[in-house]
Amino acid sequence: MDGRNWLVTDQGVCQELNAVEDEKILTAPYRLYQFLADLDRILDRFDDNAERLKRLCPRVRRLMDDSPWLQLQYTFPDPQKGWSVSMLYDEPGYPITVQMVAWEAGRVSTIHNHAAWGLVMLLDGEEKNTFWQRSPESEFPDRIEKASEQIFSSGDIICFLPDAIHSVEAMGDSPTISFNLYGITTYDRRFVFDPQARTAKTF
Repeated sequence: MDGRNWLVTDQGVCQELNAVEDEKILTAPYRLYQFLADLDRILDRFDDNAERLKRLCPRVRRLMDDSPWLQLQYTFPDPQKGWSVSMLYDEPGYPITVQMVAWEAGRVSTIHNHAAWGLVMLLDGEEKNTFWQRSPESEFPDRIEKASEQIFSSGDIICFLPDAIHSVEAMGDSPTISFNLYGITTYDRRFVFDPQARTAKTF
């Protein structure tokens, strides 16, 4: 699936990410268990999150190309919440979460961070991401302000550094479907932000 790779920094800057394929994928088809083994090796070799994400993008694309069954492993959005999460892999003690996420058309998420590196590949639909940056004041240490926004389409991969802050709006008339991959979450640093009240609460 064609698309562009993006990296969102802790300051809310969304910039194009140059992916690196430093090892050829020799097997066909490329299966989920092989992807997870490659993921382990990448995490062991690289401590820098941006370097990890550069190397994960080509493998996620190959996984999606070779494993169409994965793209069907989602549930339709809950009509009350407006979204659904289907866990693809969540082993106790394993530092990675692998999900399929569906958003109902027109829904807008909270403004939040993930407190973990993350990778989201949009498989169907279109979504607008608004990116925010912290702009603390002495009276309001959790104040944020809008940094930028961008619309992503099917095939785009959005990579997040742990302190990147964003909100998501599902565009169009049908649900957006994405493959989501997250590292270890530091839960006491994961927040929902209120730009009017200039507050942050744990997620």
